[in-house]
Amino acid sequence: MTNSPNPDSIFQHALNEHIAVIQAMSSQRPVFERIACEMTRAILQGKKILWCGNGGSAADSQHLAAELMGRFRRERRGLPSIALTTDTSALTAIGNDYGYEKVFQRQVEALCNVGDILVGISTSGNSKNVCLALEAARKIGAFTVALTGEGGGAMLKIAEATLRVPSKDTARIQEGHILCGHMLCDWVELSVCAAQPAEAHHTVRS
Repeated sequence: MTNSPNPDSIFQHALNEHIAVIQAMSSQRPVFERIACEMTRAILQGKKILWCGNGGSAADSQHLAAELMGRFRRERRGLPSIALTTDTSALTAIGNDYGYEKVFQRQVEALCNVGDILVGISTSGNSKNVCLALEAARKIGAFTVALTGEGGGAMLKIAEATLRVPSKDTARIQEGHILCGHMLCDWVELSVCAAQPAEAHHTVRS
């Protein structure tokens, strides 16, 4: 018979770990700023941001793409941002014909252009299909970004900028990734609003 969950061992431990991991991310501020500036440059030049990942990272890709296409905090025009994880016909056709490792790479080859941004999300940093997508994007001339865990994995050597959440725990890494994404969306949105003062843009409350 198993023991009942202990509130301290479940809740407080998770809260303490989360806080420690998030606070430790402040050391990566220069990387945050570089990525944010590249994303802003891309959007203001009429380029787009592509996102990809598996499982929870696929959900993060869709979430963050939607924040830019819809809105994050402010009213402004929709921004070109696409998650490569949503088209089931493309995913299943490519997976069936070429293998699951190619499901993002083929979409990058079809949709990515010079000056675009590709963000690959993987807690391990070793997801083969994300690695291949990043490699394809670099060959095209897009700026490549990786969101990973502590070690960075294979993606650390592929992407031009890597944000590493300082943890080996998948849950803590994923929590860090969504915070990273929200901060980047906030920066891009503010920059777009500042560059287009004629547009109505005010802070919205949900």
